[in-house]
Amino acid sequence: MALLEILTFPDPRLAQPATNVEVVDDALRQLIDDMFETMYAAEGVGLAAPQVGVLKRLIVLDCGEREKDDQRPLPPVQPYAIINPTIVAKEGEIVWEEGCLSVPGYTDEVNRAAKVTVKGLDRNGQPLHIEAEGLLAVCLQHEIDHLEGTIFLDRLSRLKQSMVKKKLRKKAEEEARP
Repeated sequence: MALLEILTFPDPRLAQPATNVEVVDDALRQLIDDMFETMYAAEGVGLAAPQVGVLKRLIVLDCGEREKDDQRPLPPVQPYAIINPTIVAKEGEIVWEEGCLSVPGYTDEVNRAAKVTVKGLDRNGQPLHIEAEGLLAVCLQHEIDHLEGTIFLDRLSRLKQSMVKKKLRKKAEEEARP
């Protein structure tokens, strides 16, 4: 396994839509393993292939142990690798404080669907169907957004989006100077 470089805003590849995975093979499973290792090393809960420079519809996520609700038992949450994920149903609304490995050091509240149903394929190319709410639903929506070339900043108000993106671009320019 290998740690992959995580692209950060304003890298233009983050704004490009990903294409469907056509073949599920050992090379793809290696990419999945590398993405999990990279995500865990960066202390993230999700990672999309475009964030590591691979413009394919592939996400990994692990929301386990981080979602706590004393009022009711948690549904089983496991690490997921989802190939060609698609949201097929949305319900309700939730506001969640989000961050992103491609936008380090910044978090903000984002409106999302409270419940989602996602279909795709697992790491072996078998059909996968996930009904999710809470953190898992937010994470699925966030990572699938990356596959469309959307980062969570794009979901903020235009004014806030403009201010934050300008600040992040300036920081990136300063860091790029010798």
